[in-house]
Amino acid sequence: MTGAHKKHLRLGEILVSRGVTTHDQVNIALLEQKISKEHLGKIMVRLGFATESIIRDVIGGVIGQESVDLSNAVADADAVALVPKEMARRLRVLPLTYDNARRILTLAMADTFNVVALDQINTHLGGNAEVIPVLAGEAEIEKAIDKFYGFELSVDGILHEIETGEIDYQSLDAESAEYSQPVVRLVNALLADAVKRNASDIHFEPEEGFLRFRYRIDGVLKQIRSLHKNYWSAIAVRVKVMSGMDIAETRAPQDGRISLSLSGRAIDFRVSTLPTVHGENIVLRVLDRAKGIVSFDQLGMREDEQNTLKLMVARPEGMILVTGPTGSGKTTTLYSILSYLNTESVNIMTLEDPVEYPTTMIRQTSANETSRLDFASGIRSLMRQDPDIILVGEIRDEDTASMAFRAAMTGHQVFSTLHTNSALGSIPRLLDIGVKPDIISGNIIGIIAQRLIRSLCTACKVPYSLGDMERTLLGLKVTDKQKEIYNATGCDVCGNDGYKGRIALQEVLHFDTDMDELIARKGTQRDLLRMALSKGFSTLADVGARRVLDGTTSLEEMSRVIDLTARLKTS
Repeated sequence: MTGAHKKHLRLGEILVSRGVTTHDQVNIALLEQKISKEHLGKIMVRLGFATESIIRDVIGGVIGQESVDLSNAVADADAVALVPKEMARRLRVLPLTYDNARRILTLAMADTFNVVALDQINTHLGGNAEVIPVLAGEAEIEKAIDKFYGFELSVDGILHEIETGEIDYQSLDAESAEYSQPVVRLVNALLADAVKRNASDIHFEPEEGFLRFRYRIDGVLKQIRSLHKNYWSAIAVRVKVMSGMDIAETRAPQDGRISLSLSGRAIDFRVSTLPTVHGENIVLRVLDRAKGIVSFDQLGMREDEQNTLKLMVARPEGMILVTGPTGSGKTTTLYSILSYLNTESVNIMTLEDPVEYPTTMIRQTSANETSRLDFASGIRSLMRQDPDIILVGEIRDEDTASMAFRAAMTGHQVFSTLHTNSALGSIPRLLDIGVKPDIISGNIIGIIAQRLIRSLCTACKVPYSLGDMERTLLGLKVTDKQKEIYNATGCDVCGNDGYKGRIALQEVLHFDTDMDELIARKGTQRDLLRMALSKGFSTLADVGARRVLDGTTSLEEMSRVIDLTARLKTS
């Protein structure tokens, strides 16, 4: 028996063991292989015994190779331009993404071990780029080549095409030859461009005479481009078709979801429409699973804060709250903690609206009005599933709060979020929604308040001398020798923003018996703060000041995110 035959036989055995095919089907395919000399997987697909996507995923899993589903993938215009159509078809490859800064080309291939094809691509690129192959089905690649080549894929090129042509509204929801429509390519190109720029949200905003496109990058909205209002209805229809919404409904808000393969990985978009005086406003939240969950050590905490947090999660029962405004990274922090706790010995269950980051071994449930499962009744159902750790997406009302605390009081570790300005601000908020002080006391392990703050671009940040005002805001004493801090300027590396990337600022408040007693006695916030500070608690302003002084961010950026006016009053 030849080595190749052993390899193919193994593939057949794997397909049978996974219930994809039967022994009879594998035997038929092996007999057919003796005649045609084709790959076993290709024969299985041709005979209708398995789909190409299943074969691709099985092979990818066996050889430890990342695979991509090209049926909902969007190719990057820069990547497609690097490899000619004839070469792509001859080598059976499809360029997916190109990172210009790092010179990395992601290439979909039917055979990722085809060294000859990889060498030819490298030679064509002049050896100036690193090629990363990902596994894809052969038929999928052929179809994708026809789809992406021959059409303008860049945003500027598509806009020019739109401005000089006409739109066929009837074909916006058609699957066949959809790429012939520039609006279809425009929406895909904008989504791909947003992911490439690390945007967290995409805004489609109709005005009286034009349509505005904005991306939220590093927490700040930036206008990308504008378009004539005549094209808005076609773009809106396309987005609604992609997200599974009712295209006929324009007077009521709608929610939907889009799943695409961008930059060689699966990206989800949470879509929301809202009627306005000039038409439907559409906002898409980018949910990148690969970036959503970071390790416990990458949260950006100091060692003492990290140790405090580890001490908090070591308690087997009680509640840990993460607070902050929308978009401050609360979910990311919670999932980092859950990933740290996620082992085979514990049962972790979540109740979210919606589930943003699907994770293995964690039982995740979506709570929404359509399924008639709210947070309060959902927690009651979770309690019957023998959980050790429960994550409640958000505490919004008294019912949810009382059920969450009940779970914490009955031997469960409960994690949740709350919309407050600070860690200590959570106490009056809980009292406001109806939780009694003696219930709060003894059942809260700790509270983490956080903000996301932009980091200064290391290539262009410039130092400047500290004035008296800056010293006061940063809480510096007369004896402190710090003479300068850094400010943003802007260069090509950061897109002339002066900032690149974001870091989390966190204040970690650990509750002990003294704090519990003070809450039970209905102590004021001033009393709580005084006691917390005496136990080594650092406020968000203190944490932010440290980041300004070490050159990570600017004072201007810190004051945009954190209220520093109290420091002026006390000076």
